[in-house]
Amino acid sequence: MIAATGRLLSKAQRRLWMKYALRGVGGSDNHSRLELAYSMEDPWNMDSALERARFDATNRIIERAFGRVGSILELGCGEGHQTSHFARLCDQQYGVDVSAQAIDRARVRLPSAHFAATDIFAQPWGDARHRFDLVTACEVLYYLSDPAATIERMRHLGRRGLVTFFAPASGRIGPHLERVPDLHKDWIYSGGTAWLVGWWDDA
Repeated sequence: MIAATGRLLSKAQRRLWMKYALRGVGGSDNHSRLELAYSMEDPWNMDSALERARFDATNRIIERAFGRVGSILELGCGEGHQTSHFARLCDQQYGVDVSAQAIDRARVRLPSAHFAATDIFAQPWGDARHRFDLVTACEVLYYLSDPAATIERMRHLGRRGLVTFFAPASGRIGPHLERVPDLHKDWIYSGGTAWLVGWWDDA
């Protein structure tokens, strides 16, 4: 009873905090508000069963589409929760996030991975075409003012690419994604929530 009450209070506190922290964030490149969100540890509740189910489903799609990959560059890696899952199917993990607090926690979570507090346009690991085997953007494109430019950058840096986003964002993100040649799509469902997954292979 006490434990259940504590979980409900924690959930309510997180929801209230995020409602405040994420004001004006959607489609705006508002890095300062995203950094503010990470004043609370795990602000998106990435350690929940719902998110872990999404991570597992994303891994299954990657394995089915590409097999094991050498290197993954993850946009919006946050505190490294999904990076931990990606580590099961690749040899080298790279992650960028605009929140320095999130990156500090990611480095503790995965000391062997490479992280940088920046965005995809300033990532520090080289600008060569197809520098990475796979570039991912899971639950991040709807925070950006120019998703199309980010997808193009993903295609430059990665031999392959994959994005996921919450279904209600399809109207804004979907048209940009549809411009990718030979795009493949699928859905992830968990706990009444749906995410659209899109991936491509430019190798």
